[in-house]
Amino acid sequence: MAVGIIFLLIAILCLYGAIRALKKRNIFGAGYAIISLAVFGWFSVMTIIDVLQGGGVQVGS
Repeated sequence: MAVGIIFLLIAILCLYGAIRALKKRNIFGAGYAIISLAVFGWFSVMTIIDVLQGGGVQVGS
């Protein structure tokens, strides 16, 4: 669960960076931030869903 929360925080920072880069018309920076946002956002959402559904490591086996 901690990894999902850390990835979510990174995705939020990527969103801030993308907005800031778009305001300054930095297309390369905005593109990199948007790609990073997509990757980290996807991993954070999928990790949190996996933990909530009980997947992952089996405890006590």
